[in-house]
Amino acid sequence: MAQTFLKTMFGPGSRALQALDGSRASYARMEAQAGETDVLTDREADFIALRDSFYMASISEDGWPYVQHRGGPPGFLRRLSGNRIGFADYQGNRQFLSIANLARDDRVCLFLMDYPARRRLKLIGRARTSNDPEQVAVLMPPGYGAKGERAFMIDIVGFDWNCPQHITPRFTTTQIEAATQPLHEEIARLRARISALEGL
Repeated sequence: MAQTFLKTMFGPGSRALQALDGSRASYARMEAQAGETDVLTDREADFIALRDSFYMASISEDGWPYVQHRGGPPGFLRRLSGNRIGFADYQGNRQFLSIANLARDDRVCLFLMDYPARRRLKLIGRARTSNDPEQVAVLMPPGYGAKGERAFMIDIVGFDWNCPQHITPRFTTTQIEAATQPLHEEIARLRARISALEGL
């Protein structure tokens, strides 16, 4: 896990700094175990399928880093087969930045967060898009109101799980409602009991 990610991302400068810091030997051992790819397991696939958003970085046509937020219902990003993941690209602001970037350089980095559990997963891979209506339909979440324009498919090269340090837990409205539902039910029960007692 993460060996190929690290071998791919480390450059001469970071390796030199690691050597100065004393961490190079440990990372060198990890890199020595790197294969062609870090193979996605069910752990990564399950984590990916539960996300309702992620951030995707690509390289602009002039070499600038560009990060874009992508969102949808849980499961809108999912494993298709092996090390390939995908999502439907919804109709948006018509800037076409990511698509133009990928036409020049297909490398992307995805950053996936689970704020309540304080977990994060980084993925690097090579992406392509398709306007094939059948591929778009396969990736569209059932019943979701957005209009799918194209399919994004990403062949993952490497991934890395990061430590939970400095991740502030954040919760969605749905998560808060689910967590507080028993409290609301108890309040309703108590109100009904009070009303019954007042009616005696």
